[in-house]
Amino acid sequence: MADVDVIQVLGGARLAGEVHVVGAKNSALKLMAVALLAPGRSVVRNIPRITDIAIMGEVLRRLGCTVEYTGDDVSIDVPEETGTEADYDLVRRLRASICVLGPLLARRGFVRVAHPGGDAIGSRGLDMHIDGLARMGAEITGEHGFVIASAPRGLRGATIWLDFPSVGATENLLMAAVLARGETVIDNVAREPEIVDICTMLSEMGARIEGAGTSTLRVQGVTELRPVHHSTIGDRIVGGTWAFGAAMTRGDVTVTGVNPAHLEIALDKVISAGGLVETRSNSFRVQMDRRPNAVDVVTLPFPGFPTDLLPMAIGLSSVSDGSSLVTENIFDGRFMFVNEMVRLGADIRTDGHHAVVQGRERLSSAPVRATDIRAGAGLVMAALCADGMTEVSHVHHIDRGYPDFVPNLRGLGVKVERVAAPEEPTFTFQ
Repeated sequence: MADVDVIQVLGGARLAGEVHVVGAKNSALKLMAVALLAPGRSVVRNIPRITDIAIMGEVLRRLGCTVEYTGDDVSIDVPEETGTEADYDLVRRLRASICVLGPLLARRGFVRVAHPGGDAIGSRGLDMHIDGLARMGAEITGEHGFVIASAPRGLRGATIWLDFPSVGATENLLMAAVLARGETVIDNVAREPEIVDICTMLSEMGARIEGAGTSTLRVQGVTELRPVHHSTIGDRIVGGTWAFGAAMTRGDVTVTGVNPAHLEIALDKVISAGGLVETRSNSFRVQMDRRPNAVDVVTLPFPGFPTDLLPMAIGLSSVSDGSSLVTENIFDGRFMFVNEMVRLGADIRTDGHHAVVQGRERLSSAPVRATDIRAGAGLVMAALCADGMTEVSHVHHIDRGYPDFVPNLRGLGVKVERVAAPEEPTFTFQ
């Protein structure tokens, strides 16, 4: 069972070699939802073979689609009339499945989607999705942990301002707007490369979109879209993980399959830390021949430093020469893994959304627990800088974002094993 596996990694490794990055998780999942907008067979290429993709495939199957995987491609056959309900048992496992809300509402005029965590309607998380769809003419209620949206006369174009450039809200409103009557203008949208990827696929399907990659999207609604074949962009977060791993271990790593322009700020931090970075159109190389310099990091929406790379930034700071200030502006719980880093000997003090990290020459091995996808990968990178064997548990989190993680580590020169965790002892009163 994946959820009881652990990764055992021997410290002192220097990452060296070449690693290929496949399609972006945060793009591929949403591109699968985009396919719902056009009856017929769409193919999303270059998908990562991870747990989340399999869950999204099951979401689509329960909506009446036929989903088939061939290598790194997923074929999605969408019926003329899809289902209209996404159940809680899947949505709770994959928050990204909330992105079926926009396309199903646009195509069917009704949708019932479980709310992740069962929060009240309008609470932080889905409020911008709901407010935007309401401006487009949807009637939205909440019942028994579900978001229920209807637009029996169809959606209409509207002008929408997002209070924050939310990736999820941008995606849902964009997918709803392409089939709405008239023009929809969405201001202060997310500008992530994954949003641009969605716009590209939608445009290939016949949508009329202007402003992809800027803070304003203008969408002229069309009456129908056609199925297409589309290739997912490379995963910049996985690519950034290897970049920081190379810098932390004083290594030499070439990363292929990802556009370095999508990692401009992150790679600039590696350069500031003393690394040498060479970039090409779809690859980059990171070399570090000495202990890194301490650098400050502030996470911000794209094109700022990505919040998903914060664990790697803290890992780099933990072995750097000097003191770093790391500020998290996106997710309240991103520092949850800091206690695990402290177990590895890192000197970290947190205060609200700030962390002060005093670098050390080496970390020390210890058993640690992955608290989320990126924290898990970050802990493994930190373990490379520790003395002795570190055991990382709860690695099912890592599986959700990093396909072939252990084989890739081995290919870069790491002594690493994935093994079944020992059974927990049971205690009884006697």
